[in-house]
Amino acid sequence: MNDVIIYAVASLGAIGIAASLILYFVAQKFKVIEDPRIDEVEEALPAANCGGCGFAGCRAFAEASVKQGEEKGNLEGLNCPVGGNDVMAQVAEILSLTVEEQDPLIAVVRCNGSLANSPKKVNYEGASSCAFAHNLFSGEGGCPFGCLGLGDCVKACAFDAIHMNPETGLPVVNDKCVACGACVEACPRDIIELRPKGKKDRRIFVSCINKEKGGPAKKNCEVACIGCGKCFKVCKFDAITMENNLAYIDPEKCKLCRKCEPECPTNAIHELNFPERKERPNISAAVKTPAAESGEQKVPEPKEVVKVEIKSPDQKQENESTEKE
Repeated sequence: MNDVIIYAVASLGAIGIAASLILYFVAQKFKVIEDPRIDEVEEALPAANCGGCGFAGCRAFAEASVKQGEEKGNLEGLNCPVGGNDVMAQVAEILSLTVEEQDPLIAVVRCNGSLANSPKKVNYEGASSCAFAHNLFSGEGGCPFGCLGLGDCVKACAFDAIHMNPETGLPVVNDKCVACGACVEACPRDIIELRPKGKKDRRIFVSCINKEKGGPAKKNCEVACIGCGKCFKVCKFDAITMENNLAYIDPEKCKLCRKCEPECPTNAIHELNFPERKERPNISAAVKTPAAESGEQKVPEPKEVVKVEIKSPDQKQENESTEKE
């Protein structure tokens, strides 16, 4: 009996030793040596794991940065929107590379179909989800392109940067936005866009994505873009394009001259963080005389008329002859 136990223990021990030796040699054969800079880059990142960089998380972004820096010698196309230019400068320093600064982005809601501009025509009763409601109907205001107002973008934001305004029924983006793009992905109507913040946080954009013709678009929303093209005609920088009855302002080409906004007949173009426009003086009022302001009409005095008599040469000779006589 004791011999059986000894043989069993010995055989199991031999099997264990053999298996460990096999695993050791396999691990040595297929081991992956990881660049220690990956850990350094990951520590420099904000650890938000938001996916705004286009990768699954900060670890994946760090691996991609080290790999591209090793293969191509640059970080072109890689950006951490949460960390911004400061974090990317740290990543470039770790990898002994240089990186160009990028303009900070912010989410912009391109819909102004508020409860006042697009009154309710029907009442929605169902799951409180924009993705669900998008497959059922056009919207309570009738616009098939407008905001549904059920807050999928708010639920997707991990930075408390977007909230629903109860008075307008539209989402509002605040300064906490890091341009991670989560709200853009969550919106089934694609009304949220990442645009450059602009100098002094000033932006001009068309707050509408309705591609219907002017009549139906205006019927569903008072401030919809009707595709009239007036803004397109006044833009001298080719920043505005017209396609599918809709105007679009390219933020890269726009010079913020503000000539397009007054031309829009429906107020679909929005200006953010600009100073108030100065009212032009009334020229007709500026040239009024004191008599005109008092209501009196002053009759101009007649000018003195001087009569000049012109005599012909024959008349002059007759006058001279009469004087001699």
